[in-house]
Amino acid sequence: MDLRHTEADEDFRRELRTWLDANLPQEMRENAFWADKTDAEQFAVRREWEQGKAKAGFAGIAWPTEYGGRGGTPTMKAIYDEEMAKANAPRTVNPLGLAFLAPTVMVLGTEKQKQEIIKPLLHCETIWCQGFSETGAGSDLAALQMRAEDQGDHYLLNGQKIWTTNAMHGDKIFTLARTSSPEGGTKHAGISMLLVDMKQPGIEARPLKQMTGESEFGEVFYTDALCPKEDILGGEGNGWATAMLLLSFERGSSAIGQYTEFRQQWSDVVEIAQQVERDGRTAAEDPVIRQQLAAALVDLECLKYHSWHVLTQTSQGKDLGFEASMTKMMWSETFRRVSDAYEDVLGTGFQVANPQPGLSVEELTTMAMWSRSCTIWGGSQQVQRTIVAERVLGLPR
Repeated sequence: MDLRHTEADEDFRRELRTWLDANLPQEMRENAFWADKTDAEQFAVRREWEQGKAKAGFAGIAWPTEYGGRGGTPTMKAIYDEEMAKANAPRTVNPLGLAFLAPTVMVLGTEKQKQEIIKPLLHCETIWCQGFSETGAGSDLAALQMRAEDQGDHYLLNGQKIWTTNAMHGDKIFTLARTSSPEGGTKHAGISMLLVDMKQPGIEARPLKQMTGESEFGEVFYTDALCPKEDILGGEGNGWATAMLLLSFERGSSAIGQYTEFRQQWSDVVEIAQQVERDGRTAAEDPVIRQQLAAALVDLECLKYHSWHVLTQTSQGKDLGFEASMTKMMWSETFRRVSDAYEDVLGTGFQVANPQPGLSVEELTTMAMWSRSCTIWGGSQQVQRTIVAERVLGLPR
């Protein structure tokens, strides 16, 4: 593990900070800026800001320049994630496309797909969604039932997807469907990844309201929707392998950005603990609470050094393979530990934005509620532990 940055890395950090200082207004860094805006208004502001960021060359940091990226190193991407978290910059409006679809297209896509997908995605001209989960196929993704019927030069799609991030804003969706029946008794066969236009007749997106009050997720219904055969990614029947490659980008990246964000949240929780009274003293003076906060901090520091290990390995050109599941487990459980500590500080009051006069904790409350899902999506902890046990540690089934 190498904890040093090169001079080129630090030059990039200074350049990025200078650009953020000049282009990210202080009010946009404050949570209050977003409080009175609708979901649509927030999305529009974030999209415009991100398009400016891409135009300035601060998007696709580690992408090859031939695809419009910066051609930077994995350490530059980690620095980018870290500085964006420190600046409390707006979240990307195209997370699934930027992090997962584009790298997959770079590896498996046809030249036509590369030209039509990557640059518009980078500049947020096209917003992409991911259509994997179904009501009966969540963690057991291979149990999916959505059908893609061969119609000669195109497929006819019928089925439903759920837990679709950005469903209400999506222009296109990369989705898994059965283009043929499973062969040889394996349910992983006969699946293809299709690139589908969401603006066509036959596709309906409906919002799903979360317990945070937001509707970031949606469900998508396909009724005789169309997908040209040229819009298969990775080849017909190869959807499972394509999906596993895509998910490796999700799970395998360094978690420096997550660590930075969670560390700031931990500091906010400590500050709240110093204000909240419990049995005649502050929560921060309660020995049990102090132990929980300390345990969360230990987990955070372990996540930091694990992230540096991953960064060192990828900087040396090594493929982490199934070890990527370890990163997913670590950052999601660490996030959960920080939010659990926050819940213990406030007790049942954590469920409301303003549990007592003078104490505004809306963002931390949203964090606590959101953290419940992170150990499920992207592969549940149980699934990830099985992968690590079998594929990394070599334990028997």
